[in-house]
Amino acid sequence: MYYACRVAWLIGWSLILEYGIGGAAVARSITPNLAALIGGVDNLPAFLSYQHIPGIDIVVDPLAAIMVFIVTWVLCTGIKESTMVQSIVTSVNICALMFVIVVGGYLGFKSGWVGYGLPTGYFPFGIDGMVAGSATAFFAYIGFDAVASTAEEVKNPQRDLPLGIAASLSLCCGLYMIVSIVVVGLVPYYDINPNTPISSAFADNGLQWAAYIINAGAITALCSSLLGGMLPQPRILMAMGRDGLLPPFFSDINKHSYVPVKSTVVTGLVSAALAFFMDVSQLAGMVSVGTLLAFTISAITVLIVRYIPPIEVPLPLSLQEPIDAESTEYDWSHLETLEKDAKKKTLVVQEDVSVDYSLIPKNHAIDTFVHNGNRKETVGCVIAFICLGVFILTFAASSTHFLSSVRFTSCGVGGILVLSGLVFLTCIDQDDARHKFGNSRGFTCPLVPLLPIISILINSYLLISLGGSTWLRVSVWLALGIIIYVFYGRNHSSLKLDDANYTPSTFFA
Repeated sequence: MYYACRVAWLIGWSLILEYGIGGAAVARSITPNLAALIGGVDNLPAFLSYQHIPGIDIVVDPLAAIMVFIVTWVLCTGIKESTMVQSIVTSVNICALMFVIVVGGYLGFKSGWVGYGLPTGYFPFGIDGMVAGSATAFFAYIGFDAVASTAEEVKNPQRDLPLGIAASLSLCCGLYMIVSIVVVGLVPYYDINPNTPISSAFADNGLQWAAYIINAGAITALCSSLLGGMLPQPRILMAMGRDGLLPPFFSDINKHSYVPVKSTVVTGLVSAALAFFMDVSQLAGMVSVGTLLAFTISAITVLIVRYIPPIEVPLPLSLQEPIDAESTEYDWSHLETLEKDAKKKTLVVQEDVSVDYSLIPKNHAIDTFVHNGNRKETVGCVIAFICLGVFILTFAASSTHFLSSVRFTSCGVGGILVLSGLVFLTCIDQDDARHKFGNSRGFTCPLVPLLPIISILINSYLLISLGGSTWLRVSVWLALGIIIYVFYGRNHSSLKLDDANYTPSTFFA
């Protein structure tokens, strides 16, 4: 459990990076779209437009910070109000995207899709360039996992959460890909405006009126993304505060709105500061690292949970079943007498049972411990070799400056490690019986171990493709998280203070 706490902290800290900085990056993109809607940057009020700070290479964005504060206020009002605003804005977004697809498709067929007629072909920067772009563009897909953070506020989470994640991700992927196909076909990639790519593509094709509609839709879409991106962050802080990893200040719930207002305000202040000072390109890279890192760790955790049984032995089935009891009246005046009598009685323990958990036979517990210990060591080494093979394979594949012979050899070694681990895990039984946490009717990851290993492989390749400067900034963030965990979270963790759901291994003594 102690190591699980470390992994949980790392994932939670990465998600804070994902949502906190993601909201700031989205807010930073609102200003250029608003300027394009009203006819240019010069038409914006001075207190809302970009301002360059003399002496240092920083361009501040006051409007981005203001939008973050507005969204923070909306989130503090309650989940119902936030959902209503999100539903209205999302409906406008869908209409704008459908407009882009229909009108853009008409323009593309009319103009002959000039963007696809380039002599450089479909991959002007090669496969490596495409993957590097995908690592940054992954930022556009981070919202789907935000559905999981609202589990406590969903009526039927076992059904609604998997359905919501799958439906939202499928819909977003389909719309994003179709819009990208249309925009890239209308304008060559080197002529796309990085600040307002979609509306500029229509304006370049003579449809200025359509550009205004698209800019309005882009603003509502960014507001929706900002709202959806900042929604899960306070709940992650709340969960970490409940677990003792962060101060209890973050776990407070407002009695009127039933929202973690304090965590929401802290999230808003940090996101507003980042949106005010940092550039979109810097923020987007950091968000992608945080997201991919959290997903990679989660995929590794799925393998660990499925194949490595815990050291602890679960309680007997007789103690896991609910016991029906009749409600009877009781004379509480005898309670004090009963307590005194109970203190006088001596606990008689049989030699063949555990002292702490007398219903669990010692022989069964020791046999289970030895068997599980051997399995844990073996499967743990296999999972470690899979991770090592993934790192060797992805690093060699992305290192274009190496000799071809070195790259191919390294890819072969990494591929053998990954494939061998996949075959080994496929041939052994999963430890499903021990890991049906909570209600067994809940969603479980399919195609294990194939799907988690593919996830680790793809995510690792995207992570390596990100720039060194991005990794430097993320390393500072992770170092800060380690310091907080070592000096606070480790000592205040609820796993250290309370017993877990499984019987602790202390009963072996």
